[in-house]
Amino acid sequence: MPKEYINPDSLFSSIEYGFSQIVAATGRKTIYISGQTAWNVHKQIIGGTNLGEQAKQALRNVQTAVEAAGGTLSDVVSLRIYIVNYNPDKADMVGDALREFFPEERRPASTWIGVSSLAVADFLIEIEAIAVLE
Repeated sequence: MPKEYINPDSLFSSIEYGFSQIVAATGRKTIYISGQTAWNVHKQIIGGTNLGEQAKQALRNVQTAVEAAGGTLSDVVSLRIYIVNYNPDKADMVGDALREFFPEERRPASTWIGVSSLAVADFLIEIEAIAVLE
C-alpha cells in the first residue's frame, strides 16, 4: 500500500477536523506545492472576506497544482495551512473545507499556523502541500 493513514488511539481524534495524525507514503515522485491562496488565474480573490470560501479556493488551487504534476488530491500527504489572525472560532470554516476536499479515509497530515498577515493584505489563508504520486 503506497499510503497508510494512521490515527492511533493514543493521540486525539483528528479525522473530525479534516486531517490525519500521520500519513506514511511511498511512491515514484514527491511534489512540493507552493502556498496556494484564494487567487484565481486572473489574480482575483475568490471568497471575499469569507475564510471558508477562501480556503476552498486555495484547496481548488492545490488540486490544480497536483493534477498539473500528474496526481490527484488522494496523493496529497501533508498540508501546512497559514491562517491570518487565527483563533479557535475559525476552525470549523477551515475544517469544513478540508472535509469537502479530502474523504475521511484519505485525509492528509496537517499543521495549522496562525499568522498576522500574508503576502497580499486580502489573503486570509495560504496552503502548502506535499504529495507523493504512485
